[in-house]
Amino acid sequence: MRMAASTRDFYEVLDVDRGCSDEELKRAYRKMALKYHPDRNPGDKEAEERFKEASAAYQVLSDADRRAQYDRFGHAAFDGFGGGGGFDFNAGFEDIFSGIFSDFFGQPRSGRAQSRARRGEDLRYNLDLTFEEAAFGVEKSISLPRMATCETCHGKGAKPGTSPKQCAACRGSGQVRFQQGFFSIAKVCGQCNGRGSTISDPCPKCGGQGAVRRTQSLSVKIPPGVDSGSRLKLRGEGQAGAAGGPSGDLYVVIRVQDHPLFRREENDVICDMPISFPQAALGTDLDVPTLEGKLRMRIPPGTQSGAVFKLKGKGVADLHGYGRGDHLVRVIIETPRKLTARQRELLEEFARMSGEEVHPMSKGFLEKVKEMFG
Repeated sequence: MRMAASTRDFYEVLDVDRGCSDEELKRAYRKMALKYHPDRNPGDKEAEERFKEASAAYQVLSDADRRAQYDRFGHAAFDGFGGGGGFDFNAGFEDIFSGIFSDFFGQPRSGRAQSRARRGEDLRYNLDLTFEEAAFGVEKSISLPRMATCETCHGKGAKPGTSPKQCAACRGSGQVRFQQGFFSIAKVCGQCNGRGSTISDPCPKCGGQGAVRRTQSLSVKIPPGVDSGSRLKLRGEGQAGAAGGPSGDLYVVIRVQDHPLFRREENDVICDMPISFPQAALGTDLDVPTLEGKLRMRIPPGTQSGAVFKLKGKGVADLHGYGRGDHLVRVIIETPRKLTARQRELLEEFARMSGEEVHPMSKGFLEKVKEMFG
């Protein structure tokens, strides 16, 4: 079908500058086509004319030679002056509307059949680990229900000894075309669902699906240093593909359980260690729990509550192989809740011997209070 050229400037029609790039031109046309397409504006003659006008403008400006002629001669270039003479609206139909109709009707952009072999879906598996398993790595066996390629038909869906036949409705293209107004529109073939073939003798094992549901055990090797939220990708361990397509992938998502003694900050392990006042004041040797068992650690005399001691290289292994973090021991001085008569007597004597300002820290605090408030 041929139509007369628009009398409006083509750049104005598409709302673009004269120096616009091909990509800017394409985006502008796409916007116009989506807005004024007749299927979105049924019975709206003005929208139909705007759509034709935008399509004619794009047909000229998207072609380098035509655009050069238009920039030099304007509409006269296509009215018998400088060549041309009207617009063939269907010329270059597939190129001009590629990607537009897929938004309207959901069919593939190419005029060819959809790929018959389709990749399977990816799967997710949540795996719980202990604190130690995450720190040192572990090998876990998981059971995964999924669609697997049918071993009887090898994913083809047809009974062994038979083959899928070309779809009679679409002749193997996976699409059917129909006329809508002045458009020829392609849609996914409803008889073969875009495969381009039909199965008259389906596989008795999978019923023509090419895949069967199966629970499979997998061995998953967890590297040292993973943490909650870490994801491991197992290629090809997802759902089976359709019509012989590749399987999807399996993503194992890690969840690390809390530990009764430890907490983790990046690759460091932190442990709160309670000690008594005499141990802090006099110093002592203690057995400290770590990821590798108990280690002997020296607490120096005069240790204050909240002091942190580092056991270098005793933390969590780095996931990328850059050594290990540290084990940090934070000392917490416990105050006894109940005292015997003798303990109370000794503490009172200690307080009298120390005077009012018992500790250096409290002394400094009291001095600051006096300076501020007198």
